[in-house]
Amino acid sequence: MRRVCHVREVAAVGAIAIEDGRILLIRRGHAPSLGLWSLPGGRVEPGESDVDAVRREVAEETGLRVDVGPLAGEVRRPGVGDVVYRIRDYLVTVVDGEPTAGDDADDVAWVPLDQLGKRNLTDGLVQALRGWAVLP
Repeated sequence: MRRVCHVREVAAVGAIAIEDGRILLIRRGHAPSLGLWSLPGGRVEPGESDVDAVRREVAEETGLRVDVGPLAGEVRRPGVGDVVYRIRDYLVTVVDGEPTAGDDADDVAWVPLDQLGKRNLTDGLVQALRGWAVLP
């Protein structure tokens, strides 16, 4: 008998904040991507819009309040088990707050764009941002 594997797709969002030649990143405190630097973001809750999810996730993980701009792009990334995350990343502008790590973020930092290569980043992050013309 052949076993059929079902993949469960989970909607998620990310926030791309770039100011003064720096990008806002968090270091993940939980799986997947434990210990890696990535964009702030996470799962979209049932009934929640992408925009509301971006605002909530950024506030929870960084303590910052943002205005959400246009969609920059979308990626699919494997999660734990049969989960695949469909992540829609949006350009955002920080409007208030001081960066403070919270929720599942161990750290938060404004990283100079020319130093991204010195961070232990999630797989494909730089390539996606370049492909969407967000990074030079």
